[in-house]
Amino acid sequence: MKKILLVEDNPGDADLARLAFETAEIECDIRVAESGEKALAIAAESANSATAWAPDLVLLDLKLPTMTGHDVLRRLKGDETLRRIPVIALSSSAAAEDIELSYDLSVNSYIQKRKLKG
Repeated sequence: MKKILLVEDNPGDADLARLAFETAEIECDIRVAESGEKALAIAAESANSATAWAPDLVLLDLKLPTMTGHDVLRRLKGDETLRRIPVIALSSSAAAEDIELSYDLSVNSYIQKRKLKG
């Protein structure tokens, strides 16, 4: 079973991501980190222990408290043991500078979150 680290501070968005995987019938073990610091701690633990939970994919919100998603991405991709983990950026931002910076920092894909209309 694939392991997905979802870095998302909004519980509603985290629930929506889980629902999307369930609806698509994709079996996976999703762990949620509500902050960049927690995400980096989980990733670092996986790099330092063969028995730790290690993500196969990171879904990364860019708008996080205290540490931005770009900061998390910079740290993940700058770490020799973590840089090969695929990262998909999730953001409500359509700003070209956010998208370009994400790709400059080696994100694998950028997906813009959209609000559902009533």
